[in-house]
Amino acid sequence: MASTGKIQSSASSLCDDNHSLIVEIRSTLNIIKDIAVDFETDNNKSQQVKELEGGVVELLEASSDCTLLSAAIQLYATHYQPKTEPTDFNKWFDEEIAKSKASSPSAPENNRLLRQFREAVWNVHHAGQPMPGDDQEDIVVTSTQCNILNVTCPLSGKPVTELAQPVRSMDCKHVYEKNVVMQYMRSARKCPVAGCPNRNLLSERVIQDQLLLLDIEELRVMSKQTARDDVIEDFTNIDDEETS
Repeated sequence: MASTGKIQSSASSLCDDNHSLIVEIRSTLNIIKDIAVDFETDNNKSQQVKELEGGVVELLEASSDCTLLSAAIQLYATHYQPKTEPTDFNKWFDEEIAKSKASSPSAPENNRLLRQFREAVWNVHHAGQPMPGDDQEDIVVTSTQCNILNVTCPLSGKPVTELAQPVRSMDCKHVYEKNVVMQYMRSARKCPVAGCPNRNLLSERVIQDQLLLLDIEELRVMSKQTARDDVIEDFTNIDDEETS
């Protein structure tokens, strides 16, 4: 039992380290995107923009590897059984990660963060226009993807982007205002979102995880971009009416 406890404690520590690395990668991606926009504004630096995009792809692959490694670590800790022979951890993790990649392959082209990078660069000179090769369905699906499951607090109705102390359930991933959900949990445990299977909200599992603030900031930026696109579309419609 002691060895099981040590394995689980070590697994938790390793996953926390991986999570911190993923947060750093996400922060770095935002910085790279801002630099790429500055380069794109200067028409003589298109090559640098391409190089930055290559760096984005590499960082996304590293982030994916970190996520898969965390899943493999948690899997091992959950199903750990003491053995007489030592475990070849490198081999075991490599095999589990390979299985995960084979079961759910994902092309970098479909990654929403890469899409957001390309959109930010494209909009420097082509705001309001679809990128080459896009159709309207692609734009709706990829441009509105976000890691925030709900855009308003299920209890207060306040937009997630305006919450003073946002927290997220580690189980069902819904986001709440901290003081409101803590008060709610004094008398109820079921997630307040209709249809959510989570019937056991626990205060220790409703937290402000490291990625939450980044996710909210991404949602805020996406909302502003959508508002700008709507304004551009309105002006386009006015111009069409005046010329007809």
